[in-house]
Amino acid sequence: QVQLVESGGGLVQAGGSLRLSCAASGRTGSSYAMGWFRQAPGKEREFVAAISWGGAVTSYADSVKGRFTIYRDNAKNTVYLQMNILKPEDTAVYYCAAGPNIATMTAGSWGQGTQVTVSS
Repeated sequence: QVQLVESGGGLVQAGGSLRLSCAASGRTGSSYAMGWFRQAPGKEREFVAAISWGGAVTSYADSVKGRFTIYRDNAKNTVYLQMNILKPEDTAVYYCAAGPNIATMTAGSWGQGTQVTVSS
């Protein structure tokens, strides 16, 4: 099992930027996809972005395409989410996930979440 710890959340004004980090530890010897999900108050958790082990494959929700970028540093066992042009509707708790591949990531490990608040 892989343990995940997110960081980098906070309060930012609309139009601003934040970078989230997710550090993996534990059984990191095998390859795994990583991704980000978010959950706003009163809403279901939704997919944000994902990246394959080697970084060649990425996927984004339509709502964040062109504004968010996911990338990873396998030497540091860390995945990042660069969030630009933030909007109030991006406010949510952001969760990191890791699994054998992008399709099965939600059945793998989850972090505890980090709060992102975008003020208008």
